[in-house]
Amino acid sequence: TLFLRVRRACESALAIAQHFEGHANVEAVIYPGLPSHPGHEIARRQMDGGFGGMLCIQVKGGAEFAMRVVKRCKVFIRATSLGGVESLIEHRYTIEGEGSPVPKDWLRLSIGIEAVEDLIADLEQALG
Repeated sequence: TLFLRVRRACESALAIAQHFEGHANVEAVIYPGLPSHPGHEIARRQMDGGFGGMLCIQVKGGAEFAMRVVKRCKVFIRATSLGGVESLIEHRYTIEGEGSPVPKDWLRLSIGIEAVEDLIADLEQALG
């Protein structure tokens, strides 16, 4: 089932990235499938079949708001892993701790196989 899971994760990650780019509470979406990503042209040439199931969202409102978003999610599971069937969310700076180069307002998402509409709705309510 790996091929099916990866294809679904890639499709959903792209849909989520496109949906949240320009969102009122989102500073930036970091995903190579978006034309706004600095490596998009290279990714487009090299990544046959999708741009991956992982993306980052930089929220407006700093670290405190980012942590509130993580805690409010109901479909996304708060955990650190990649490539599973369930969608995960983490505040990466908290995981890495002081000295991390990761911005304090970034959320890392690993997209699973749930319905993309449910994932988008979960992030919308958490950001609201």
